[in-house]
Amino acid sequence: MKKAATLCVAVLALTAVAAAGARTARVVSTTHNAKLGKTILVTTRGLTLYSLSVERQGRFICKTRACLAFWMPLRVHKGTKPTGAPGLGTVRRPDHTIQVTYHGAPLYTFYLDRKRGDIGGNGFRDVGVWRPVAVSRH
Repeated sequence: MKKAATLCVAVLALTAVAAAGARTARVVSTTHNAKLGKTILVTTRGLTLYSLSVERQGRFICKTRACLAFWMPLRVHKGTKPTGAPGLGTVRRPDHTIQVTYHGAPLYTFYLDRKRGDIGGNGFRDVGVWRPVAVSRH
């Protein structure tokens, strides 16, 4: 009887999520980058994802046309829950689009990275330091 009640609660919860219009989308995966010696987040196409050291919890530095020419935000449609690694979330950008975050840090790709394993933006400095996002065990 206890199993049936638990299953019923799970089905009701899933139904409520579906009814609310929530959807999920796999937007990242992880890979080991030999150059860095770390497991990092990448897009579903395998491009390295970066974060800027000074951007956290909704504080955006990369919002000018000049910055966005180098760094492309990883975006999802409103109401989408990003999946592919634990710790993903979303934040609303100043332009009202929805950007994927990892433990509160907005995620970006670098314009010179063209293939899997490229880390051309690693260590890039402007108002902070850009780094590939290493997977942590929070």
